[in-house]
Amino acid sequence: MSSRAALLKARELMAKHKLRPEECQKTDKVKVIREVLGVTCTALTNPWACALSAVIAEHYCCCAYRQHAGGKRTQYIGLVGLEDDFEIAKRVFLYAYDCVTSACKSQIKRDPYDPPGTYREKCNAYGWGFVQGVSQAFKEQDEQNQEWGLVLVVPQAVTDSMADMGKKTSYGKMKGGHSDYRSMGYQDGRKFDPTTRLSGAPERAAIGGGC
Repeated sequence: MSSRAALLKARELMAKHKLRPEECQKTDKVKVIREVLGVTCTALTNPWACALSAVIAEHYCCCAYRQHAGGKRTQYIGLVGLEDDFEIAKRVFLYAYDCVTSACKSQIKRDPYDPPGTYREKCNAYGWGFVQGVSQAFKEQDEQNQEWGLVLVVPQAVTDSMADMGKKTSYGKMKGGHSDYRSMGYQDGRKFDPTTRLSGAPERAAIGGGC
């Protein structure tokens, strides 16, 4: 299976599963999970991580949120979703986050002659590019499978459970510069292959591959 063919296979299987009425579960019988994922971010070091969690959560029937550490600039990233959806979104997000951080370590050189903060700026450019690439891939997949719009939505129970969190706000902005690294991240995001397993029904097969 090519990278393009494997792209977002988890969503395809999720959609096919949800489109089967005989397998649908009533929302009031399914547990809503709210959990921080062990990933932190700040507006300076890796603001793209919050955007990545939001994009992935939205397309895997979940919601993303940030939990502020009192007296610190650090934000903790979390997800909210029905139990099965949450497990899928969590795995995909953590894998995507690892893909970005691993790529930064292996592909972006720390040049001792660069001005202070340049390496961080390059990594952020790559991260924002990756988010844009993943978002574009989701968009193209949805355009090809318009019937998914009926099932791949955030359940009302999940939306209701976030009522105590207040209004959604954006976090961090993509800055100009280092367009070569942003382009590299974009291309990698377009090819992102979420290595995950859809737990549950036997036909929810494992998705293989790598970054």
